[in-house]
Amino acid sequence: MPTPEEILRKYWGYTRFLPHQKEIISSVMKGHDTVGIMATGSGKSICYQVPALALGGLTVVISPLISLMKDQADGLNGRGIPAAAYTGSLGFREKAAVERDLKGNAVRILFISPEKCVQPGFLPRLRELPVRLIAIDEAHCISAWGHDFRPEYRQLAVLKRSFPHVPVLALTATAIPEVRKDIREQLGLIRPREFVGSFDRKNLRYRVVMKHNPVVQLVEIAARHRGKPGIVYCLSKSGTEEIAGELQRRGFRALAYHAGLPKPVREKVQDEFTAGCSGIVCATVAFGMGIDKPDVRFVVHYDVPKSIEGYYQETGRAGRDGKQAECVLLYSRADVDRVRSLIAADRTGGGNARTALRKLGEMAAFCESGSCRRKFLLAYFGEEYAQESCGSCDRCEAGRELFDGTDIAASIIACAQQLPAGSGAGLIADVLAGSRNADIRKEGFDLLPAYGTGGSYSRKQYRAWVGELVRSGVLGREGRGAGITLTEKSAAVAAGGLRVMLSAPPGTVKARRIRSSISRKG
Repeated sequence: MPTPEEILRKYWGYTRFLPHQKEIISSVMKGHDTVGIMATGSGKSICYQVPALALGGLTVVISPLISLMKDQADGLNGRGIPAAAYTGSLGFREKAAVERDLKGNAVRILFISPEKCVQPGFLPRLRELPVRLIAIDEAHCISAWGHDFRPEYRQLAVLKRSFPHVPVLALTATAIPEVRKDIREQLGLIRPREFVGSFDRKNLRYRVVMKHNPVVQLVEIAARHRGKPGIVYCLSKSGTEEIAGELQRRGFRALAYHAGLPKPVREKVQDEFTAGCSGIVCATVAFGMGIDKPDVRFVVHYDVPKSIEGYYQETGRAGRDGKQAECVLLYSRADVDRVRSLIAADRTGGGNARTALRKLGEMAAFCESGSCRRKFLLAYFGEEYAQESCGSCDRCEAGRELFDGTDIAASIIACAQQLPAGSGAGLIADVLAGSRNADIRKEGFDLLPAYGTGGSYSRKQYRAWVGELVRSGVLGREGRGAGITLTEKSAAVAAGGLRVMLSAPPGTVKARRIRSSISRKG
C-alpha cells in the first residue's frame, strides 16, 4: 500500500501536507470518526481524497451543490482518480453508467447530495458496495445553530447506523464550538477525534468602511487592484447586475453571477473566472463555494453579510496563494435594518429566524467594534489572538485609542451580577445607560443599584465594551445563546487585581494611541 505522502506526490505533485491534513488522514485511516475544522484554502478535500486512494474500496462524499460535485469529480478524473457525481441532473443513461461503474468497483470516490444519499431506494444499494470512508463536506449545515442550516443534513445520522464500522469524516471551514458539538451529536459520531486549524489568515487585510457613496468607493478599491481578479458580494440578484454594469461603464471587466441566471451563463462566468480571467465577478453568495482560484486579490462586501461565518467564508476566497489580499466591507446601519426586515418577513425560516437575527447582530457588532478586526474574528471562532494589534486591519493600521477602563469593566461586571443569570449585552447596556423603556420598568431593573450609573456613555458604547470584555475573557458568553456570564477574570477585575484597557469613545482625550509596529500594506 502506498503511503499518504507517496499518494500526495504522485497525484498532486506536493511534497508535504498542509497543517492538520496528515493528522486527519491518519485518524480516518485508523478507523476513527473525525471532525476537521479548516479555514477556506486549507485543503480540506485532500483529507478524504488521499485516504480514498490508500484505503481502496469506495469513498462516499456528501456535498451540498451539484456544480461543486461535478467540478470535483471532473478534477479527480483529470488526475487519473476514478470519481463520479451521482446527481439529479444526470440523464437516464448517465445514471445507469454510474451505477454500472459502482457495481464493477470502477469508482473510487462518489459525490452525492444528502437527499439522494438517504433515499430508501439508494441506501440499500449503497450497503452492497465496499464503502471504506464517508466524508461529509460543509458539515456545519447539519446544525440549526450554524449560518447555513439545511434540514436534509439531519437525515445523515442514518449513515453511521447503516455503516457502524466505517469512519465518518465531517469537514467544514466555519464552525463555532457550539456548532462543532452539534455536528458530533447530530451525526452520531463515535468518540470522534477533532482537529481545529487556525482561523487566522495572516495575508488578508480586513477593512470596514462606512458606506456613503458605494459605487465610487468600490471603483476606488477596484482601481487599486486593476488587472487583478476580485469578487464583489451583493445581497440581491438585481444588485449584482447593476454593480457589474457600473464597473463596466468605468472600464473594468466585470460580470454578474446569481442563481437566477441561465445555467450556461453561470457556468461560463465561473469557468472564465477560474481559468485565469483577471476580471471582477459581482455575485450573490451563490458564487464561490469550491472554486479553487488562488490569486483573488480583493473581496468586497457591497452589502452587510448576514453572519460572521458567511463573511469569514467569503473573505477566505481571497489570497489563497498566500500573497497579500484585501477584504473590504461597505457598512451602513440601513443595510442591517434592511436585512433584519428580510429575515423577519421570511415565513419559511421557522424557528431559525431568531438564530438568524442573533447572527446578524453579531455581524453588526463586528462592524461597529472599535477593536482589532482579526482579534474579533478569531475570538468568535474560539481562538485567542495574543497580540494587541494585528497591524493589518483598519482599526490597527489607523491606531486605536485605548484607556484604562478598569472602573468601567467593574461597573459592567457589577451590573451583570445584579441581573438575572444569562442576561444579554443589550440589557446590561440598557441598565447602565438608564434606559426608560417599558420592559426595564416592568421587570424592576430600574430599581437596581447599577441602574443609570453609566454616566454620559451611550447604550451603544456599553454594548461595544461588553463585546471587548467577552473577547478578552473578562466576561463569557453563554453557550448557544447571547447571555453574558462571569469568569475568573471577572472576579479578578472586581477585586481590583486585574487592569483592563478598553477602546476609548470618540473624543476622549485621556487615551493613549497604540500604533502597530507593522508597516501599512496596500
